[in-house]
Amino acid sequence: MRWDRLFEDLEAQLALDEVRGLESEVADRTRRERALLDVHTRLLANLDAPRAVLRLPGRVVAGRLVDVGPDWALVETAPNRPVLVALPAVRAVSGVGPGARTPSVVARRFGMGAALRAVSRDRAGVEVTDVDGQAATGTIDVVGADHLELAEHASDETRRTANVTGRLIVPFWSLGSVRRL
Repeated sequence: MRWDRLFEDLEAQLALDEVRGLESEVADRTRRERALLDVHTRLLANLDAPRAVLRLPGRVVAGRLVDVGPDWALVETAPNRPVLVALPAVRAVSGVGPGARTPSVVARRFGMGAALRAVSRDRAGVEVTDVDGQAATGTIDVVGADHLELAEHASDETRRTANVTGRLIVPFWSLGSVRRL
């Protein structure tokens, strides 16, 4: 009987060690998988989040998360008032849930340049804000490989040669947000 209890105790300890080992392995795999997540995949899992808050230096862009690219997010701050936010300018995000979603191959290639070309196609007036919070208004004339060129003019004027007061080149790495006027 004494031997039976000893073997039962040893079996219980072995089973407990196996459970602990499995729990440790699951925790390690979870940490490894989470380490591979980036902001893009986290935001993709939260499309249509009604109260996403993207904090940039000196300001906040808050609203419904409409779309996300590898280096940008589109936030509808009011009905039909989208703001294109450069993800490198984002300092923190709140108002989104857990989870992640892997982007498609096409979505991974639809970067800032493609998003800005879509904005510039209709020749609408925009407000371009850099990472320091400095804003300029005008019309995007050119979207290059790593920059945009803004024909500066007053927000209440259309882009006409007579209305253009200057040209501003904004590198993508210093871009904070672009808002249609």
